[in-house]
Amino acid sequence: MNLTALVALVGEIGVLVGVIVPVIISIKKIANGTKCQLRSEMLRIYYHNHQQSIIRQYEYENFVALYEAYKALGGNSFIEKIYTEVKTWEIVS
Repeated sequence: MNLTALVALVGEIGVLVGVIVPVIISIKKIANGTKCQLRSEMLRIYYHNHQQSIIRQYEYENFVALYEAYKALGGNSFIEKIYTEVKTWEIVS
């Protein structure tokens, strides 16, 4: 490989990095926004049911699905505590 080809290759790699980095940053922002929405919905379900410690089956199933998505996105232990509590509640149909 000659010097001209090497310089051209390095330039093309630089362009690719310039395109890819903003995309990665955008994906991280979207993931953070999604985590916020998931957390908000889990908290809504939690506070709607926590006084009686009873949850409807469909709400429970939805809560578990939200929790799994939240954890897959790197969610924190705050929701882990709430999830652990919700698992102890009575589930009604």
